[in-house]
Amino acid sequence: MSLENTVSIVTGSATGLGAAVAIGLAERGSKLVINYTKSEKEAKETVEACKAKGAEAILAQGDVGNDEDCQRIAKAALDKWGRIDVLVNNAGTTQFADHAKLDALDADDFLSIYRINVVGPYQMIRACAPAMKKQGMGRVVNISSIAGVTGIGSSVAYAASKGALNTMTLSLARSLAPEIRVNAVCPGFIGTRWFSDRFGENQFNSIVKQQEETTPLQRAGMAEDIAKAVIFFADEGGEHITGETLITDAGLHLGFAPLAAR
Repeated sequence: MSLENTVSIVTGSATGLGAAVAIGLAERGSKLVINYTKSEKEAKETVEACKAKGAEAILAQGDVGNDEDCQRIAKAALDKWGRIDVLVNNAGTTQFADHAKLDALDADDFLSIYRINVVGPYQMIRACAPAMKKQGMGRVVNISSIAGVTGIGSSVAYAASKGALNTMTLSLARSLAPEIRVNAVCPGFIGTRWFSDRFGENQFNSIVKQQEETTPLQRAGMAEDIAKAVIFFADEGGEHITGETLITDAGLHLGFAPLAAR
């Protein structure tokens, strides 16, 4: 089954990986719901980029940590096109903290990260599942991280949240089958504005160089690289796959250095 005339929701798709996924889906004929929390200007630019690929696209503002917003995002797709075929749970958050400094995080830090990274995807799936079940098919792709597989990343809370997301992917792949396929993509480093804004241009370039020198494939991942893996699960190539967590990190996990992961 191809993506022509399908309807896709991509959460957190104003910038970075979410925008790259949305544009990639648009190139393949899908109609897009572009979700954002605060970055309205960038979200509108992503809508225009999707339209430039010949796709229909609309905006849906909302915080995935809020269940009412999740219901409203799903309703935007149903009101406009009457169906939901693909859900990409890309919206995420983190807090930077040395893993060895246990006092760097408290319960509220864990809860705020889990609210977006775990509860948010669950609520979005719950909002979209009835329509997917009714139409007899649906595809969910959760954006996780190698942090959830290897225990590295920006903080213990972040790594734990992505591990929880991976486990939830397995649970829902089993319980929502056969109509709905649920898979996860686990990126390593992604060279997006998120990294350059956080670390500054010089350190960002240093991280890119280190990735190119230390990963087995000698590549620093860009948003478009990861988007291809996401689209694989959303498109007909993934028809026979559910409950999978796909690491896409240029082989970093084969002998990783403790770098911050997405």
